[in-house]
Amino acid sequence: MYTTLKEVTKTAEALNFTVGAFNTHNLEMLPSMLRAAKEMGAPIIIQTSIDTAKYIGYDVLVNVVKTIADHELVDAVLHLDHARDFDEIKAAIDSGYSSVMYDGSHLPFKENILKTRAVVEYAHAHGVSVEGELGTIGGTEEGIHVEEDDKVFTRPEDAVEFVAATGVDALAIAIGTNHGQFRSKTEVNVALLKEIHAVVDVPLVIHGGTGVKEEDYPELINNGIRKFNVGTELLVNWTKIAKENFGATEVNKSLRHNVIPSNEAIKVIVKHKIGLFMNTKAPTAIGK
Repeated sequence: MYTTLKEVTKTAEALNFTVGAFNTHNLEMLPSMLRAAKEMGAPIIIQTSIDTAKYIGYDVLVNVVKTIADHELVDAVLHLDHARDFDEIKAAIDSGYSSVMYDGSHLPFKENILKTRAVVEYAHAHGVSVEGELGTIGGTEEGIHVEEDDKVFTRPEDAVEFVAATGVDALAIAIGTNHGQFRSKTEVNVALLKEIHAVVDVPLVIHGGTGVKEEDYPELINNGIRKFNVGTELLVNWTKIAKENFGATEVNKSLRHNVIPSNEAIKVIVKHKIGLFMNTKAPTAIGK
């Protein structure tokens, strides 16, 4: 079923797990992601950047996700990630996206509140969930770069005020993660997460999830993380396998033979991550 961020995180809160939010960069990845969730019996959030939405088409993405979700009987959310442009957010909502993120983390605190609240008012009027962000996450994503020295952790007292003033359905927090990090793992500030979770009553979100150690997942989930973003790990593995296959293929061989192995790798990773996100057992190696 095609659903909203608010609905799937409500279920995650009740059962103490986190919902995997996976970035797609093309249409080819989508069926594998959704079928992976179906096989795990879990909801899934499909995320796109604005650039990916423009490349594929907002309405195309909506119709593909809706169709597969209905056919596969899987709860799926289509979420616009890290949007700063009101016109693009409106385009996503008007096209049928069920969730959007307004990223005002680069703005002064009050301006972030006011602009996020404006998005919330429009989105909620159309039955769409909204994720806000407070604090700055390091690394690079879709051309937005934050230096390590410029990262600002989320302050619990600001989070309380921000949530109350904006009415967001979920809050992305900065506790040490980095976008685009895949060659190493980060040390997340669990103590800060606990402080925020103790005073904020909306689902919390991890960005830069590829750089988080899997052994840290249970503690993050047990302290309020209800949406967990994974993007870079999928992109890196899809591209590695695609390069190998395209590099060795005959020019007249059907393209699907080069793309299917990349999609299968995506399915394996998504199933593995969802298995950990369900918060029922210790981590195991991918494929086991």
